[in-house]
Amino acid sequence: MPDGYGSQADYMDWVRDDANSRQKTIENALRKAFSDFIEKREVEVIVFSSMTAFDLAEAIIDHPLILKPLLVASNIAARSIERDLSIKNVDTYKPRLSADQAKVIAGYIKPFLPPYLEIPTFSQIDRVAFIDNEIRKRKGRWEKRVLKALNLFGSSQFHKRIFTAAGEQFELDAASPRSGDIKVGIDIKRIEARRDIHKRCDEIVSKATKLKSTFPDSKFGAIVYYPFIEEHVNVQNRLRSENIEGVVFASEAKESIENAVKMLLPTLGVLRND
Repeated sequence: MPDGYGSQADYMDWVRDDANSRQKTIENALRKAFSDFIEKREVEVIVFSSMTAFDLAEAIIDHPLILKPLLVASNIAARSIERDLSIKNVDTYKPRLSADQAKVIAGYIKPFLPPYLEIPTFSQIDRVAFIDNEIRKRKGRWEKRVLKALNLFGSSQFHKRIFTAAGEQFELDAASPRSGDIKVGIDIKRIEARRDIHKRCDEIVSKATKLKSTFPDSKFGAIVYYPFIEEHVNVQNRLRSENIEGVVFASEAKESIENAVKMLLPTLGVLRND
């Protein structure tokens, strides 16, 4: 990368020695911890050290589904491919690559692959990554479901919007109207760990303050996912601000989302009356 910016190879160099040391330590710890349960079995092994980058490229071209586990085994993400190879928008789970792109990617990841890897381990790597990705996607849909409910019960339509305050840009998960002065802004915040609550609450308060500094006549609300119900009152107290008209909580359930929306919209003056 130019001008001193790091590439994936640079990042790997940072941690290679420590990672190698940790790997040996973990292997020794596993052998000691599970010494009574260790068995030697015959298993299929892919020997990456015996193949060339061209062999790897041919395999990716013929079987594109193997790209994701190859990337995970190499500790490489799609953003690294885009940054270092300028290949954009690669869906690593269902890749559509040209032969030339596959060859470039193969040459890129080959140095980072382990000398060999057992097929059951390889497939488990893909399974773990797939499960994590699917869970993240479904969590992301919660925000879309909240936005849908806002548009169902609101007297105006809500859209994502970006506004500028003091030279800095801020994004609202739901705002109305689509253009012009913002009249209503809503932060839709998913918080799943207690340790994150202070930081996220500060973000909400800051965004409300910035919105009111730019649009003094606007109203601001927050819809929060926080699974520790007994702490909801404390969160509301932390979010108490002259710049925030209302704070409500919603779980995954459709009824919970709709009830939260119906509670918030009247405080913002945008509940449908029909």
